[in-house]
Amino acid sequence: MNPPTYVKLTLAERPKEAVNASTFKHEVVPFDLKPGNLQILVKSLYASIDPAMRGWLNDRRSYIPPVQIGEVMRAYVLGEVVQAGPESKFAAGDFVTGMFGWTEYGVFDDKLAEKVQTLPGVDVLDYLGPLGPTGLTAYFGLLDVGQVKAGETLVVSGAAGATGSIVCQIGKKKGAKVYAIAGSQDKVEWLEKDLGVDKAFNYKSPTFHAEFRKAVGYLDVYFDNVGGEMLDFMLSQLNQKARIVLCGAISDYNVSKPKGLSAYTSLITQRARIEGFIVLDYRPRYGEAIADLAAWVKEGSLKRRFHVVQGLENAPDALNLLFSGGNTGKLVLKIAAPKAQL
Repeated sequence: MNPPTYVKLTLAERPKEAVNASTFKHEVVPFDLKPGNLQILVKSLYASIDPAMRGWLNDRRSYIPPVQIGEVMRAYVLGEVVQAGPESKFAAGDFVTGMFGWTEYGVFDDKLAEKVQTLPGVDVLDYLGPLGPTGLTAYFGLLDVGQVKAGETLVVSGAAGATGSIVCQIGKKKGAKVYAIAGSQDKVEWLEKDLGVDKAFNYKSPTFHAEFRKAVGYLDVYFDNVGGEMLDFMLSQLNQKARIVLCGAISDYNVSKPKGLSAYTSLITQRARIEGFIVLDYRPRYGEAIADLAAWVKEGSLKRRFHVVQGLENAPDALNLLFSGGNTGKLVLKIAAPKAQL
């Protein structure tokens, strides 16, 4: 039986820097949801918490329109179909993913949802991690944009995060020398001992730059999740024909006026390349990536860690964890428990 009311979080005002108590409105609304033709009623189970979400709050040109004032906060969600409307391709009990947002329930068109295919050896949360946008971003960013090759030197910033940790492991699989950058000693140890990178660095160490220059020297591929001063430093450490994969710039997302780069002329002298990308552009090729990623997860060679925050009311605080370095691995928000296991 459906509840009499449900909760949703809508955008109340655009934050100038970090989100705060006034950014979102906690709304309790009557449950009057019913799917129409080719629609489904979805109960949200887990929401992915990603750095890109902060950018969606800014009213400026981007790859998708910003979240509007009064709209449910956009988020990639794993949910369960409660009811399928006439002619829907889904059935009650199906697990689905989609941009359902920060809401306990919602009605969505079939075309906005993807059915989760049950795979042996795969956990439900993997569809928000290595088998979801996180894993796909790591896969195509490193292999298609970065074009990493065996024997090359790969450097990954934000390496203990959801995307960075997958990038490190794919890089090792492809035979690269992998150097990881993170923000605490615990994360350094996880990257070295559990994920098997060649060496990890704590960028908060006062000797970080000297340690990096001594251990790494120059790099062939830099997978950047951070931007800002770290990107500027890496621009001074390029080999000829180096590739910089511009995946994210988390250091600048809460800054009203980013400083910009000063070492960019090395792109000229080293005949290097810097390229941004959006994983949505690779949608026609998702199948090939998921096949590889699922096989690695199943055999246990692709390790993953989840940081789970409980409760929809804690979604804003969960988003801020990304910018304080408070999570290791994939950050997700648990909204409700599934009725059945995958």
